[in-house]
Formats: sequence, C-alpha cells, structure tokens
Amino acid sequence: MAAMLRIVNGSIHDPANDIDGEVRDICIKDGKIVDSLPENAPRLDAGGTVIMPGGVDIHSHIAGPKVNLARKLQPEDHRRDPHPGTDYTRSGSGGTVPSTFATGYRYATLGYTTVMEAAVTPLGALHTVEELHDTPVIDKGFYVLLGNNIYLQNLLKEGKQEEFRHAVAWWINRTKAFTTKLVNPGGDEPWKGKRNSNVTDIDEKSDLFNVSPRQIIEAFVKTVNEMGLPHPPHVHCNNLGHSGNYKTTLETMKTAGDLRIHLAHIQFHSYGGEPGKNPDSKAAEIAEYINNHPNISCDVGQVMFGKSTIMTADAPLAYLLRGFNKGKWVNADTECESGCGILPFSYQEHIFTHALQWAIGLELFLLSGDPWRIMLSTDHPNGGSFMSYPKLIRLLMDKTFRKEEIGKVNQKAIAKTNLPALDREYTLNEIAIITRAAPARALSLKNKGHLGPGADADITIYDDQEDKEMMFNAPRYVIKSGEMIIQDHEFTNDYYGRILHTAPAFDEAIAENIRPFFEDYYSIEFDNYGVADNYLHEHEIIPAKNS
Repeated sequence: MAAMLRIVNGSIHDPANDIDGEVRDICIKDGKIVDSLPENAPRLDAGGTVIMPGGVDIHSHIAGPKVNLARKLQPEDHRRDPHPGTDYTRSGSGGTVPSTFATGYRYATLGYTTVMEAAVTPLGALHTVEELHDTPVIDKGFYVLLGNNIYLQNLLKEGKQEEFRHAVAWWINRTKAFTTKLVNPGGDEPWKGKRNSNVTDIDEKSDLFNVSPRQIIEAFVKTVNEMGLPHPPHVHCNNLGHSGNYKTTLETMKTAGDLRIHLAHIQFHSYGGEPGKNPDSKAAEIAEYINNHPNISCDVGQVMFGKSTIMTADAPLAYLLRGFNKGKWVNADTECESGCGILPFSYQEHIFTHALQWAIGLELFLLSGDPWRIMLSTDHPNGGSFMSYPKLIRLLMDKTFRKEEIGKVNQKAIAKTNLPALDREYTLNEIAIITRAAPARALSLKNKGHLGPGADADITIYDDQEDKEMMFNAPRYVIKSGEMIIQDHEFTNDYYGRILHTAPAFDEAIAENIRPFFEDYYSIEFDNYGVADNYLHEHEIIPAKNS
C-alpha cells in the first residue's frame, strides 16, 4: 500500500488517548501514526465503522516445543480444520493448536497484531524463536520459564541474591526473552524426582532445595523490578485448579508488597472450598484485592465451552488431569529447567466444575474496578481457543445474551457464584482497554495499544454492528505497521512481524560461573545454548522502564 494513508469518518476508540467514539482522522506515514498528512494523501473512508488499535494478547501459547508436541498429539484436529492458502497467504492447519501460518493469519482475522507466548523453557528458546519467525502478521515475544530452574534455586538456597540477579539477566539475554515466567514455583523439580512431592503451600520448603515458593516469588519480584524489565514476573501460582486455592493466590499477591507483579489466568486460581471437594467461587475476594492494589495486573484465563488443549509447565497438574480425562496425554520434562504436560480437553456446560470455571471468569471481568489491570485472555488453548474471543466479548457487552447463556449451564454451579446478579455491560471503550490498551501498557509497549502520533500503525477497523460477536469476528480492515493486510474482509497482503525482547545489563562474569553447571548436568554444550544474535531477523529490543 501507499507509504501514506489518511483514514476518515470512522468512530475511534483509543482509551490510552482518552478518545471514546470520536470521529476524527488517523494519519499514517511509513508505518507510524503521525499528526498530519498533505491534503492529497490517499484516503480510506471508514464511515459506519469502529476503529481501534490492533489487538494485543498478553497471554497465549503459540510456539515452542510444548506447542509442537500438542500439534503432533492431535492429528485429527488438523484433518478436520484445514487452513487453505490464498493468493497472499500460506496454507496451514487449525484446531485448538493451529500451525504457525494459521496462528498468525487467524489472529489477524480477529484484529490482533501483537501476541505474547507465555511459557518457554530456556532450552526451547531457539525452537520458539524459529517458530515465531514463521508466524505471520503479528509482532510477538515470549516469557522464559525460570521458576523451577535448578541453578537459580541453588543460588537462592545459598543466599546469593546478587549473583541470582545477574544470572536472571543473563538467562533473559541468552534466550532473547521478554520477561520471566514462574509456573508452580518450587513445585515441579521435586515432583519430577519423586511423584506426589509437589508443594501445596506457598511457605512449604521442598526436600530438594529447602526453598519455598514464597522465597522464589519474592526473589523474582525484587530482581525483575530492580532491573526495570518492561513486564513484571508473570506468575502462574501454586495449586492451580484446586479447591481452596484462592488463599494461595492472595498470599502470592501479598508477597509482592507494593512491587509490580502479573498473575496469569487468574480464573484458575480463584476457587474456594476444601481440597478434594467441589469448589465454589471466590472471584469477589480476588477481584477486591486486585481492585485495591494498583501494583497488580492479571489476565483472566476465561474458560469457553468446547474443545481445548491443556498445555502447561505445571507437570503435576497435567499428571493429575490425565487421571480424569482417561485419554491421550504427554508429560515431558526439560532437564534442569521445567516440567511440561499436555492433554486434549473439552469443557462442557453440564459439568459442575466446567460451568463454575466459566462463571468465575465472567465474575472477575464484571467485578473489575479497573479494566486496565484485568485483561482478556483464555490462556489459549488451555481455557479455549483465541478464536472464541468474539463470543467472550459479546458475553461481556450484552447482559441479555449472557443471562441466556447462564440458563444453559449447570445451575448447581451457578448457585455457587454471584454471576446472575451482575448486570454490568462492558462498553466499546472498555473492550478496547482489556484487549489493546491495557496489555500494551502492562507490557510497556509504548508504540502499541494506542493511535496517537508515534504509535505503530497497527489498526483494526470493524463494521459497527449490534451483534458484537459477529462484529469482532470479522474486521473489515486490518493494518499492520502501515501495511493493509485485510481489506473488505479479505487478505490482500502478507507480512512478517518482529520479535520483541529485552536485554537487561548483567556482569559478564556470571556466564563463567554458570558454565561448570552445564558441563555437569546439561546434555548440550554451553556455547550452543540459547539464541545467538544471528538467529534473530526482524526484532526490537524493548528498553527497561528505568533506562
């Protein structure tokens, strides 16, 4: 397309710049949004449409070894859902875990232009970078799994906090990651060595390291905030999915003090009740704590009925679920770094627990006092495919539709929640916040999630329709970095986005401290570990917040 474009007559929703439904021009030049253009610049008449920044997904699983395992585990999914190519796009396969090409194109068909892969082992970083390069349209990055890293836990055990800080920074640089990810911190490595030895309390010290989850969380929160990484530690709390786990979630949030922390898929961590018995909802307690603590952000991890795929670095959880599912599953450990579990899954309206999970997610959205800190996600594909986002948006915006859907699910589960009493309806501006402006802000992506001068020209233009599911399911135009990707609902171009990563400073001497550990315990050579600079193609270093 032309290097310049003026978009006119559209209703703009750009909450980062306090624009709520105003009709005004958007000017694009050389892939960026600018203040003005010459009068003779090409024009796009967007009359009758809603214009938003490109969507930003803060938590998804789209690339890396675990994702590839999930693809291989379900060939029937790909046979049932082929993704044909066009004159401008390449073919692929779909299902709950689409191929790389289909992932990028399908995100684009929803108006998303930036997606973060939420959990990658350091050993899997090179594989992940190669797959992300193969994922079209979107910009992308990943969080590196360090919460069960044996070397780092040994440093904590020995009280070497300064060395710990430099080692964390080294790992982020070595893998080209965006920030740190903690999954069931302190629990996976003991479980890998001795089944049923997973930690169940945030202050329980494992036999292996004599370090508790709270100590691990505290160390990462302090370290990442001191380094000023653009996104705080991204934490998957202990006891995911267990009745009564809201207490662990509250304690995890308290551990951060007043420092930044992000809690992943918080719906899965908002359950009351007693372990071993049916849960009930503690969404109100969790939402209240988040509302009152501005240092905390989270994504919901909404469950959507239908097929999903469980994929998690919480290996003990996957092993437990395989006993309920009675189907095919994979548990795959990563040496010295993490666990992994994968199994196909299906959420069903009539099942008590599934209906309760669905309801708790909606409660969290509707009880949120600040949509800038509770963001939209399904923990794709754990709670459901990202392709279900349009229906989720309709559930939030249309209380009549929501009440109809409530009537279709297990009513004993609904009775354990406050969902039927919640009449709130999200506005278009609030949807723009939870799908665009808020995740961009939480990731410190200053050029994303808004339409002000200097922003990347990532723009989605929807037909203004009463049926919000239909509206958000098919944008009329999608522009990525100034390039028209979708025009009149059809692909007219292809585009390969950038990899977003960080590069915190560290003492170079730490590498030689780590090297002997590799020689003793790893199956690859130290010099072959991680992602060398020459493996990066289009990429962007996101600076530290304090730089």
